[in-house]
Amino acid sequence: MMKRSGIGAIAMAAVLMTCGPLGAAQGDEARGPVTNLPLPRFVSLKTSEGNVRRGPSLSHRIDWVFTHRSMPLRITAEFGHWRRVEDNEGQGGWIHYSLLSGVRTVLVEEDMAALRTRPEPDAPVLAQAQAGVIARLGACDADWCEISADGGDGWVAKSALWGVDPDEVRD
Repeated sequence: MMKRSGIGAIAMAAVLMTCGPLGAAQGDEARGPVTNLPLPRFVSLKTSEGNVRRGPSLSHRIDWVFTHRSMPLRITAEFGHWRRVEDNEGQGGWIHYSLLSGVRTVLVEEDMAALRTRPEPDAPVLAQAQAGVIARLGACDADWCEISADGGDGWVAKSALWGVDPDEVRD
């Protein structure tokens, strides 16, 4: 078992078990068979520790322990009360749905990403975010997202973030 904060962790190939009907074929209309919500989709870790298992039950071995509350995760499949998730490095497995939150967060992947006053490349810079910062996701347009972390907020280029789809627009 490895502990993962999702930030700078050692990459390890996780062997994932495929169990039963996991969801519709990938595409624009893919929906989870349990929730009928889009697949894939982003969520966040609700707790400061979450066991990630090889398969969708308590009898499966724990492969990872995610250890960072609010870290963004991508759900790629559903099976009963279990969700197959992956982090920004593509590592993951099955986690119980009660450990996940619909609150959207993002991981800043670009070091010293500029937080700007407006979603424009020449807007004044309010602050800079280091790579690895987890921030709450606000509105997004085609190229920019508004984020907030540690009492500060601003607009960041979407390309500097993980946890939001490139074509996602949010109000």
